[in-house]
Amino acid sequence: VRGQGTRLTDHAGREYLDAFAGLWCVNVGYGRQSIADAVADQIKQLPYYHSFLAMANEPSIRLASQLVRLTPKSVTRAFFGLSGSDANDTNVKIIWQYNNLRGKPEKKKLLARRSAYHGVTVVSASLSGLPNLHGGFDVPLDINRFFHLATPHHYRFAQPGMTELEFSASLAQELEQLILREGPETIAAFFAEPIMGAGGVFVPPSGYFEAIVPILRKYDILLVADEVICGFGRLGKWFGSNTYNLEPDMMTLAKGLTSGYVPLSASMVSESIWQVLEGSTTPFGHGFTYSAHPVSAAAAPANLEIYESENLVQRAAKTGNYLQQRLRERLESHPLVGEIRGVGMVAAIELVANKSNKQSFDPKL
Repeated sequence: VRGQGTRLTDHAGREYLDAFAGLWCVNVGYGRQSIADAVADQIKQLPYYHSFLAMANEPSIRLASQLVRLTPKSVTRAFFGLSGSDANDTNVKIIWQYNNLRGKPEKKKLLARRSAYHGVTVVSASLSGLPNLHGGFDVPLDINRFFHLATPHHYRFAQPGMTELEFSASLAQELEQLILREGPETIAAFFAEPIMGAGGVFVPPSGYFEAIVPILRKYDILLVADEVICGFGRLGKWFGSNTYNLEPDMMTLAKGLTSGYVPLSASMVSESIWQVLEGSTTPFGHGFTYSAHPVSAAAAPANLEIYESENLVQRAAKTGNYLQQRLRERLESHPLVGEIRGVGMVAAIELVANKSNKQSFDPKL
């Protein structure tokens, strides 16, 4: 019923440490008065106006400029929605229209990874590589447009004796083989979380993105970095793309953008994609009633100001190093702990029934 700092209080007065930060989102903690004030002030001034037909509002314009400053230089434009799921839907529509306008209407197939989480709308769930998001919903939407590559988890999926670099090379080979099988002229984009969050906190093996990205560039395939979980300091840098030296063509932002105080997402787009869209007479017939909502757009800068004034990203790096070190020191030798993995302020402990052969526990337990 209440939240303050990192603590939650239930109806009976019991207090809990919210180590999960809501759903990976309350990055600045609960009870931030400055965000509440920014929301209240905006409601008084302009509580709503749509962003269709070349309309805009001042908070969203200022926020877009701020995000361009913070994100990698490869992305220069922002389209605002309300959730990571709808942002990935927006990304897909941008990608498909982009290729239509380039005279490449066959270049529509999308690549992601098994165990990836990209959302739960029909399109974003099709990108997600989690069976529980597919069964019963008739997704993936079109199995001839959505493809899932192997999970980049060395502990579970590497061959015995294979180094992380060798495993990364094998994953890159799998990617290129799929591209050549389907035809490079049909593959539009590769969606990737820098660290895979909801699917199991899978940290990419050494050399993974260094092996993957050149193949994408070779075949004119866009890289979409889904930063919904990794973004805004969780890994100890502003974005996971910074952590892994990525220059994505598109980025998906949400969660930490407002620390969950109000709904907001952003699809960040490269200048080269924007120039194709802008230079066309075909309208970008997409948007939502609440796209670029002024109240959400006013909350985000107040939230971002806290990151900067309190050095939260730098503090996450320092505290994250301590967290990772202490987890390993205290638990790595435990007979039921198979692997401890993570970067910065995100971590996972994989429990096993047998440490020597990595046997998992029966899911029914």
